[in-house]
Amino acid sequence: MSVLSGKKIVLGVSGGIAAYKSAFLLRLLVKEGAQVRVVMTPAAKDFVTPLTLSTLSGNPVVSSFFDQTDENALWHNHVELGLWADLMLVAPATANTLSKMASGNCDNFLIAVYLSAKCPVYVAPAMDLDMYKHASTIQSFESLEGFGNKIIAAESGELASGLYGQGRMAEPENIVAFLKNDLESQLPLRGKTVLITAGPTYEAIDPVRFIGNHSSGKMGYALALKAAELGAFVTLVSGPTHLNAVHQNISIQRVSSAQQMFEACKAVYDACDVAICAAAVADYRPVETALNKIKKSDATLEIALEKTPDILAHLGAHKKHQYLVGFALETNNEIEYAVDKIRKKNLDLIVLNSMRDEGAGFGGDTNKVTLIDREFHKMEFGLKSKSDVAADILNQVVLHYA
Repeated sequence: MSVLSGKKIVLGVSGGIAAYKSAFLLRLLVKEGAQVRVVMTPAAKDFVTPLTLSTLSGNPVVSSFFDQTDENALWHNHVELGLWADLMLVAPATANTLSKMASGNCDNFLIAVYLSAKCPVYVAPAMDLDMYKHASTIQSFESLEGFGNKIIAAESGELASGLYGQGRMAEPENIVAFLKNDLESQLPLRGKTVLITAGPTYEAIDPVRFIGNHSSGKMGYALALKAAELGAFVTLVSGPTHLNAVHQNISIQRVSSAQQMFEACKAVYDACDVAICAAAVADYRPVETALNKIKKSDATLEIALEKTPDILAHLGAHKKHQYLVGFALETNNEIEYAVDKIRKKNLDLIVLNSMRDEGAGFGGDTNKVTLIDREFHKMEFGLKSKSDVAADILNQVVLHYA
């Protein structure tokens, strides 16, 4: 999954010959999974049509505050558009547009959106060689960078004037690469390795029967996706589940039993920065597993059980630099048991949920949790989607590294 996936992007197009490249750029952004809304200066429409960009983006293109040909025209809200965006990209940015952005000369809709934007702004300039090197253009660059805007430097090559040198707008592929690299560099868990366990474990009684539980794995998978989106490299050790987590930063190791999960966690734990044990691991397993299916004969059947490895306790006992997160699903004395678990298993954070809370627990798409840290500070949250709960948990991990 691309770091641009789901991002809301305002693409500003100003009036230069490089505007024809905006169609290719727009297509690449959409392929990355971004939602794009295009704003054009009036002059840009001389180089590329709004119809082309509207078709590629799937959204209406705006180039003025209202449609002067429509008696009942609605006012286009530049403030709303500026607040909607996760990032704004002006490509191409002509010398004229750069100057207006730097000075705040708000005489068109694009500049009004720029002045209203609360998001990061990227600028890809395009102009002739001498214009690019002119002191006024350099001053515009310096002003924009002083505002916190980021300049995607023009490339060298043959220019529309026939000259050869720097001034060509960066190629669309290079602009997208710049955006991705810059956004990835800001991810709070970039470079961190995270171990996450998910789902149930199945402890075999015979070849067809097992001891298990109702865990769906949804919480662990939501955590894996959210951690990967924050830049982490994730090893997801998953018990039996139909779920999948598709992200370039996620490696899934599928296991069945508690022993297999234990071995998989031990193999990667030393190299991890964070471990989040969200799996519902069986506490007991049969002492012996029948080689063949047990036939129904007597009225009762007795199965001797033994404890499975306590994965969380082992990780806590061998913790060095890791930030360790455990889960507690309780039915009574919830806080007391959760705090005791922090102490006994050397946890940094525990995620407590109660079977008594409607919408929480196994199987569903929602959860209601209380987070308790190693100093026993409590953070209570209302009922949320498991994706949002994952974000709350990982916010605490991010704070640890802040």
